[in-house]
This record gives sequence, C-alpha cells and structure tokens, in this order.
Amino acid sequence: MAALAGSSSFFLALLFLVAISASSAETQQQLTEIKMSLYFQDVSSGPNATTIPVAGIATKHWTFTQFGTIFITDEPITETPDPNSAPVGRAQGLFATTGLDGLNAHVMVSIVFTNEAYGGSTLQIQGASKQFEGVREVSIVSGTGLFRCNISVLYYSQCGLQSQFSFHQI
Repeated sequence: MAALAGSSSFFLALLFLVAISASSAETQQQLTEIKMSLYFQDVSSGPNATTIPVAGIATKHWTFTQFGTIFITDEPITETPDPNSAPVGRAQGLFATTGLDGLNAHVMVSIVFTNEAYGGSTLQIQGASKQFEGVREVSIVSGTGLFRCNISVLYYSQCGLQSQFSFHQI
C-alpha cells in the first residue's frame, strides 16, 4: 500500500487520484460513472496510529519494505487533505509486503462510507500495489449499497507527508 523510505516513523502517503466507479443501480440496469476525490489520513506511529504492523518474520524488523510484514489499517477518509475537514468514511483492512525485494504490497481494504451521500455503502479494494511507483493502480473488486456489483479501478500516487501523518486522495 505504501513504502517506508528510511525511517519506520514516516509513512509514505498515497494519493488516490481518481476512483471511477461503474455501478449497477438496484431499480435499473444502467451503468453510472462516479468520480470522486477523497483523502485518506494515515498516521504510522504514536498513540493515534491508524496503520500498524501485526505480523512478520520473527528475526526481521517489521517495515513497509520487509517481505512478509502484515499491516492492519483503519484510516479516516476526509473531503480535503486537512484532517479536520468533513469526514466521508474509513479505509479498513490489511496489506502485506509481498515482494521479496520489498517493492510490492498486496492490498485488501474496504472503503466504508459514513457521509450523507454514500453512507452505508462500501467499496472493496484489492490488488498488488507497486509501492515505489509514481502512479499505482489497484482493483475495485466489489461494493455494497450504492456501489453494489461494482467492478472498477482506483489510481493513486503520493500526495503528502507531514512528520508521522500523511494523506491520500481518491
């Protein structure tokens, strides 16, 4: 999902550029395209961490570039990069560093919407994330509620990093 460059106290943020969603409406079988820009708020260390390592190779340091390290995440999603902006939902799930060279991670995350527009709906994100590429792509493999039967793609790249806090845009 992200790369750790140098220090375990800094989490490289991902900028989710565009999520293009084709979803089948319950009452009609026509496809609807939805484009949205949202920001994931990451905190990689400290008492308010939103992404933490939970498993890895016993003799190795658990980092974003260490093969076999598994992370759990529960990140707030907001309308702007400002962590105090209006909440939209949460990104909840896990990812694992799956490349022997530490360059790839496998992402399995649910975007759980809590805002008025999409509240109760979800998007299921899954796929390989090439952690050091400028623009990355993962699959939206499913959804619920307004995004039922969704199959799409999500593009993302680094957005920003402020000390131990970072943010993404979808």
